[in-house]
Amino acid sequence: MASGGKSQNPELKKFMDKTLIIKMNGGRKVQGVLRGYDVFMNLSLEDCKEFRPAGRHPDTNEMQTDMEIQMGMSVIRGNSILMIDCQAD
Repeated sequence: MASGGKSQNPELKKFMDKTLIIKMNGGRKVQGVLRGYDVFMNLSLEDCKEFRPAGRHPDTNEMQTDMEIQMGMSVIRGNSILMIDCQAD
């Protein structure tokens, strides 16, 4: 944070209109197109989807593929973000 208690905008302008994968606390992961952000790093994502681990198959104990849940237009709170990964479009 800058001196004097003034918040600075995060450097996310170069990621506008790009597909991002956001890893959040609690093991959550979402993907969407960045449409906006603020000084608290709250993100507005379009065409957002959440990926939930499906766990292991009860009979074979093999890992199942992640469940994909469509969320549409979403706001991700900045203090829950652990990592941002930009996907090549």
